[in-house]
Amino acid sequence: MKLRLSVQYGVARAGLPADSALRRWAHAALKGLRRRRVALGLRIVGGAESAALNNRFRRKSYPTNVLSFPFEAPPGTRSDILGDLVICAPVVRREAHTQRKPVNAHWAHMVVHGILHLRGYDHRKRRDAAVMEKMEIRLLKELGYANPYIQ
Repeated sequence: MKLRLSVQYGVARAGLPADSALRRWAHAALKGLRRRRVALGLRIVGGAESAALNNRFRRKSYPTNVLSFPFEAPPGTRSDILGDLVICAPVVRREAHTQRKPVNAHWAHMVVHGILHLRGYDHRKRRDAAVMEKMEIRLLKELGYANPYIQ
């Protein structure tokens, strides 16, 4: 599959994963998707932008680790666009530290988790959460990272 990944930075790039790592994690999360081409946007933001988006789209007034915005093509049209992810760098850093996880492992988890949401997976119901978590665990293991749900 050919991936067109557009990465935008709303924060300084120092200390953030390399574009090559983001691309590798995205490819892993797209594994099994039956498309020849996929276009995906990824914006890395600070706390204020994350909180504003989280408030606008989820009515929650705090920054969150990852937001997923699936794209729906108008009826009768086709598109390579899967959607957009917004990842909050300070939240990811803080969570990794609090959960005693390597920062890159948590970044990989957020990219995989967000893309699975774009693919239609959800964790609102216990059964759906179990399916999604199982996929995350498998994909992260293939990438060389530990189970993100074991602390």
